[in-house]
Amino acid sequence: MWSLRANNLIKSPARWTALRSAQRRTLRYGWLGRARMPGQPTSPFRNDRLKMEYKATLQDWFNAPRPWSFSMPGMTAVLVFIYVFLLHRQDPITVNWLFGAISIVAVGILQGSCNLLSDYVDYKTWVDREDIYGSTHLVRKVFRPETVLAYALWLLFIGIAMGVLILSQTGLPILYIGILAFIFTVFYSYFKYRAMGELVSLITYGPLVSLGTFYAMTTYLDWTVVALSLPLTFISVTTIHANNTRDILHDRRAKITTIPTLIGAKGAILEYKIFMYGSYLLVVALVLTGMMHWITLFVMLTLPGAIRRCRIMDTATDDQPANISDLDLKSSQFQLIFSSVLCGLFLASAWL
Repeated sequence: MWSLRANNLIKSPARWTALRSAQRRTLRYGWLGRARMPGQPTSPFRNDRLKMEYKATLQDWFNAPRPWSFSMPGMTAVLVFIYVFLLHRQDPITVNWLFGAISIVAVGILQGSCNLLSDYVDYKTWVDREDIYGSTHLVRKVFRPETVLAYALWLLFIGIAMGVLILSQTGLPILYIGILAFIFTVFYSYFKYRAMGELVSLITYGPLVSLGTFYAMTTYLDWTVVALSLPLTFISVTTIHANNTRDILHDRRAKITTIPTLIGAKGAILEYKIFMYGSYLLVVALVLTGMMHWITLFVMLTLPGAIRRCRIMDTATDDQPANISDLDLKSSQFQLIFSSVLCGLFLASAWL
């Protein structure tokens, strides 16, 4: 019997190659071809050590969806809320203020779901490893993969439930916007691995959030809100771009494509500056076109913070990610500062 199987293998190189590949996969990844991370037991019967490694605190549960990123879509919704308030002061219109508040919360929850799903996919595909900067709770063995997936799906369910509530009292535009938001949330990693992460973020933080929030509050569409959201959209994308630039070396190793892996560190530096300084130029353009009051130009007082972050970005290289290891967090912090100042000035214009 053995000689017959051996002869079949010798006569069929494809079978021999498949057998050797399966053996190598078993040796490398452990039982059943599953990815085996460092410290994980190779046998399903030796799982005592594995159980001891997953100990999540309340703070870990709070930090896992990266709440500091909720302001990226959230502040766009806040700006639209203020815009509706200004319209209502000039010419009283029917406004559902509750749906505006729900929209602000919902976009933050969906951002958290997107973050968790991205972490889960990056971990399962070996994009995230122990030697990368900003390693996730999965890599550090704080959560099990199935726990992060369940967490993400629960947040997604809550966000969808809020959207369904708004849809039940408004119209079909919310459905179309919600479908796009669902696709970009669930399949963000698919777009990210194909150099479309920044593009998806621009569409989500700009048209989707602004139009969705405005329609939820008024039941009609006003494309002015898309223009108003552009400065906040640009400043938000700096966080995504800084993260992708930091991971150039690791993304190339993982065989995934992002814009920084295509254009290199020098091109990524230029793009970061376009998004950062472009936010200020867009505010000037909105003032010149009469869409914003001149008082919003005082957002220029935050320019020194933008310059400091661009100088940090100038140190980025293809093979030295440590130079900008925390620039994504600093960019997110600055996004909140810029957005809060601009929204505050925009609101103040109601009394000028």
